[in-house]
Amino acid sequence: MADDVRVHGDDPDLTAALKAARHGDEHGFRTLYRAVQPGLLRYLRVLVPYDADDVASETWLQVTRDLNRFTGSVSDFRGWVTTIARNRALDMHRRQRRRPQTGEDYDLLAELAGPDDTEYDATTAITTESALKLIAELPRDQAEAVLLRVVLGLDAKHAAEVLGKRPGAVRTAAYRGLNRLAALLGEPGRSQV
Repeated sequence: MADDVRVHGDDPDLTAALKAARHGDEHGFRTLYRAVQPGLLRYLRVLVPYDADDVASETWLQVTRDLNRFTGSVSDFRGWVTTIARNRALDMHRRQRRRPQTGEDYDLLAELAGPDDTEYDATTAITTESALKLIAELPRDQAEAVLLRVVLGLDAKHAAEVLGKRPGAVRTAAYRGLNRLAALLGEPGRSQV
């Protein structure tokens, strides 16, 4: 396994963290997790809105299990993690179709403690949630292309690998999705994101 994982355009700190994490360094893994997790969670919140955290957890479990066999750049790593997450999300959809959800006692939820709430976190969450809801209104291929290219920052090649499509198809879907989002934002009566 080659230790040189750096390619043009990758952050040198993340490249070093990836190299260290592949060799079992906890700090390196933590650095990668902090860099990738926020975008990954946003992506999953569109694919599996109510199960995004569970799917992300399953994804990172698989990443930790298989990281020592991973080779490639930081961009390759982001694509690899996103592919794992997408496959986990699709598995969840299949499981849910086979096993319908049962009714829950939602009154018990009011008794659960909530997370710390600051004005900044609330504003960011509302803005992010609104943007993700708007992206979720797009056709699925456009929504995924926009999420992968814009939210996760994957290049067309890596996004195409995640989706099992050609890079040109991903660029086209992202372009159409962004144009559709611009049109949706221009509609009267729709709140701006």
